[in-house]
Amino acid sequence: MLGKLGASVWTSTPFRLAALSIAAFLVTAAGIVGFMFWQTNDLLTEQVLSGLRAEVQELRHMEAAAGSASVAAAIRARARPEGPGLYFFADRTGRKQAGNLSRQPPELTSDGGGTFRYEREAGDERLAVALPVAFPDGTRLLVGRDIEEQRVFANRMRTVFLLGFGLLSAAGLAGGLGAGRLLLNRIDQINAASRSIMAGDLSQRVPLAGTQDELDGLADNLNAMLDRIEQLMGGLREVSDNIAHDLKTPLSRLRNRAEATLRDGGGDCDAYRAGLERIIEEADELIKTFNAMLLVARLEAGALDGQAEPFDIGGLVRDVAEFYEPLADEQGLALTVAAEDGPEVVGNRHLINQAVANLIDNAIKYGRPEPPVAGSSITVRLSVVGDTVEIAVGDQGPGISADDRERALKRFVRLEASRTKPGTGLGLSLVAAVARLHHGTVRLEDNAPGLRAVLVLPRARQGISA
Repeated sequence: MLGKLGASVWTSTPFRLAALSIAAFLVTAAGIVGFMFWQTNDLLTEQVLSGLRAEVQELRHMEAAAGSASVAAAIRARARPEGPGLYFFADRTGRKQAGNLSRQPPELTSDGGGTFRYEREAGDERLAVALPVAFPDGTRLLVGRDIEEQRVFANRMRTVFLLGFGLLSAAGLAGGLGAGRLLLNRIDQINAASRSIMAGDLSQRVPLAGTQDELDGLADNLNAMLDRIEQLMGGLREVSDNIAHDLKTPLSRLRNRAEATLRDGGGDCDAYRAGLERIIEEADELIKTFNAMLLVARLEAGALDGQAEPFDIGGLVRDVAEFYEPLADEQGLALTVAAEDGPEVVGNRHLINQAVANLIDNAIKYGRPEPPVAGSSITVRLSVVGDTVEIAVGDQGPGISADDRERALKRFVRLEASRTKPGTGLGLSLVAAVARLHHGTVRLEDNAPGLRAVLVLPRARQGISA
């Protein structure tokens, strides 16, 4: 396991990136330091050569004015055993006349001068540079300078550079290994969580390191995605359970009604017709249920029917309330509306219309007090709160307890108080799905007495783009 981990660190992307960065840095640093070293060495060499040329020119003038004897005298005065100046003055036969060099260096074969090695003391070999001079009378002069200190400086610079290069390489290697191991540890944690999730444990989440870095951001997004997946899977299980529970009864009733029609019809066409009409009514209710299920599923998946457009939400609320006024009157309820023109939202007009209709329809079905009380009412109010619009539908019925309000927004959830009344348990879940699709929310509140359902939608400037 350790061998595999080590191999994976060496081949990991962070290590390769760190290695490439360090390599690029080292190459750049080597180029810069090399250039500086070359320039420094060139400057020092040029300074030495400039001094030698000036001295050679001075000695040439001296020889021209007073002869080679004056040059020999000057060399004797300048040549010191421990000094940086090096001289060798010879007659036309090559015999030494003056200077602190014991012989003509064999390395200097060119009239242009060059570097050579000499011994100042026994075993003390040093580096020097010199320029040869030939006078008209055949005498020859060699003027040089000891550059051993410059050579030592250059060697030290080279040693420092190599040590620095090695230390930087080691630091880069260690940094790459550390970064690779750190990232691989984080990735191993993500992979471990992923394997647990793939094995069926949807409660697992990717751990956060608390560093607020990119990996924490990725883990946070993955956890949000897993929360949504777990929610959808839970909803799917709940839908399956509720379908088996809530659709079994109408399907059984539909079959029993068909069987009763065949058994009790007695050949009477009118009896068969009446039975078939009731069967069709039952089938229509089932089709409505399945259509509502499909619509909620599409909305949960983010499918928006038609093109979003800006529209006056106040007019829509009044139109829906006006449509339901006769039904409210039949139930002995007074429907009052407070919705002014002006506020606009951007979205699917048909879906928002259906969501508002579901809220009013639920209030009419389940918002009657038990026992009935004269003067009971349903209020529909549109208000602007900051950058949102709130559509509140309140009734005076039994309401929903605080513990059940969140559950009431899920699909196929029918509370015990509503089991005896017609419905599919999809009305509020459809409203919640429409709200989520339009970046809004739904909340259920106590209307004291009754229930107050509030649909919150963003206003046009923050809504869905058309």
